[in-house]
Amino acid sequence: MSEERPEGLEERLTHEIASEFQAELDHPLDEADWARIKQEVKARLRAELARRKAEAERATPKEAEEYFVRFSLNVRAQHFVLAVGVLLLIFTGLPIKFHESVWAKYFFHVISLELSRLLHRVGASLLIGVGIWHMLYLLTTEGRREFRELLPRPKDLFDFLQNIKYLLGLSHERPKFGRFSYIEKFDYWAVYWGMVIMIGSGLLLWFHNLALGLFPKYVLDIAREAHSDEALLATLAIVIWHWYNAHFNPSVFPMSTTIFTGKISKKRMMEEHPLEYEQVMASSPPAPLPAEGEEKAEAEQP
Repeated sequence: MSEERPEGLEERLTHEIASEFQAELDHPLDEADWARIKQEVKARLRAELARRKAEAERATPKEAEEYFVRFSLNVRAQHFVLAVGVLLLIFTGLPIKFHESVWAKYFFHVISLELSRLLHRVGASLLIGVGIWHMLYLLTTEGRREFRELLPRPKDLFDFLQNIKYLLGLSHERPKFGRFSYIEKFDYWAVYWGMVIMIGSGLLLWFHNLALGLFPKYVLDIAREAHSDEALLATLAIVIWHWYNAHFNPSVFPMSTTIFTGKISKKRMMEEHPLEYEQVMASSPPAPLPAEGEEKAEAEQP
């Protein structure tokens, strides 16, 4: 049975509502009554059409969104270990840097100084471990390929300038990024710089008795200041720069799940990495449609 058309539905509702009104009145319908009837018809018609639309949407299966694999399990595991280690270092290191503040004193009241030191060294061990892990990863075929993509190039400078022009409204064209934008490259190389300083200075402070036997005391004093200041700089870079781009940016808010699932949607791929999308599609083009004669021949086959 075909569904009733909106025109017929409106006419039927008019007769039904007019009958309801007439049953309640002791006089023939006048202009005021018909005005009320029209308002009631409009309201019921909108409600009925909205109900039909909702039912049609529920009945129509949603087309599965196409995804591309962006990060392998190896890369995602490295990021997870790095994130856990860095968060432990931040949560246990900042109270030491600002130990005279009220909130730091409360922190050490809840978590003892001994436990805080232990957790800090656990985070440091994770940071050292994932650093070694990543260096070994770079020896693999996948690692070398990713490393080449992350190397700074002149295009990154032009992309940066083009993006500034776009954000200031001086250009309507956004820069076209490949596999990694200059933002992601900055994230990657900032970790390298930070790990060299944090691990190097941290090991001197961790094994200070051994270090004092090899270096003058002022070396440890420099290491302490470098460790403290770089830790604060890394924390601000993560919270203000990295978390915004990866999670709080309106285009991905409340967070991008790519680093957890390893996948990126086709829509985001085309918007954020159009050059990589073109490269992927060029390397694996869709199968050509059969010619008219071939299609007919295939249909006649048993």
